[in-house]
Amino acid sequence: MELATTLKSQAVQKRVKEVGINPNYWYPVAWANKLKVGEILSVIIWQQAIAVYRDLNGHLHALEDACPHKGVALHKGKVQGCNLACRYHGWEFNGSGECVSIPYLPQEQKLPIAQVRSYPIQEKYDLIWIFPGDPVLSAISELPQVPEFSDSDWLIVPITAHFKAHFSMCNENTIDVFHGFLHQELQGWFDPVLTNLQVTETSVCADYQVSYQGSLTKFLGLSEQGDRVTTRTISIEYSYPHYHNSLEGVSSLYLMRLPVSPTETRSFSLLFLKLRLPKLLLQVLRPLLASFIWRFLFRKFLVQDIEMVESEQQTYLANPQRRYVEINPAIIALQRVIIGQYEQFTQKSSQVPSHKNHESNQSSSNSVGKYFLSSQ
Repeated sequence: MELATTLKSQAVQKRVKEVGINPNYWYPVAWANKLKVGEILSVIIWQQAIAVYRDLNGHLHALEDACPHKGVALHKGKVQGCNLACRYHGWEFNGSGECVSIPYLPQEQKLPIAQVRSYPIQEKYDLIWIFPGDPVLSAISELPQVPEFSDSDWLIVPITAHFKAHFSMCNENTIDVFHGFLHQELQGWFDPVLTNLQVTETSVCADYQVSYQGSLTKFLGLSEQGDRVTTRTISIEYSYPHYHNSLEGVSSLYLMRLPVSPTETRSFSLLFLKLRLPKLLLQVLRPLLASFIWRFLFRKFLVQDIEMVESEQQTYLANPQRRYVEINPAIIALQRVIIGQYEQFTQKSSQVPSHKNHESNQSSSNSVGKYFLSSQ
């Protein structure tokens, strides 16, 4: 559905600042190179602690981060072959969450029924992804498509961010090109105009016309001469729960969001740039260029964004009843998608027959909905 791009005053749906997630999507939890063979990583997806480990064959597994024996965090344990052993008593669990060994029991003795919830997990685009919702749906839920990843003409700049704020505030920052005012001292964009807005129940697509000027403009290939104003179109697509934006063949950014809690969010981004350098030189300098561009160019933009988003969160916590006004229809559309996705999940969860809910409470491996309800 195409929406009007007129900027006009609209009341903000405050509940979006507290709403929970729809867990029936793939979420990134870490860069793949951060987890070596035999290592364990502790991650959190919307208040659910998960222990991720890479077994001695290099395969990834994700288990609820609590041993069913005493509740000790499994990420404190040890990888033994293909299994994860709790540090406290050595109970071992395989990748499916089944207890397969207790070191102080005779081999012929039957093991107690002890099950840890396991999660679908995969590795792609140098990232580790986990599906925290209904495991059955993981097979039909797709990861974001990143065609530039396998194209050597693009320079890849990996970016990690940590916000002490609700994921909705972070998402609004990403789709809101009107905050270029914040970055004016960094030669950011100016004179933004929202030219197109389309919305579905899972996505928001917005096109903005923006202007650039300065040495950064020339370096990125936006203009032959940095002292002249150049106007380009930036296209932003929010496809719940992740982002992609592109700038007319010059850059392409994939931002994958990880909601941690009502006041904490992480993101893993892949920024692709097309630099006007000989292909051989680009191949040789690729790691150095990526590090330089991140540290001395784009990091400053992110630091400013984090400061603003965290200030927004603190003000909200100090007075949740404060009234807010928004004029960007792209943000209003985004809020509706975020709320709609959460409501879609909670409504489906509430329709589960009561006997199944009872079984769900008896086995952590079958409990999905209770972990992701908002703490409102």
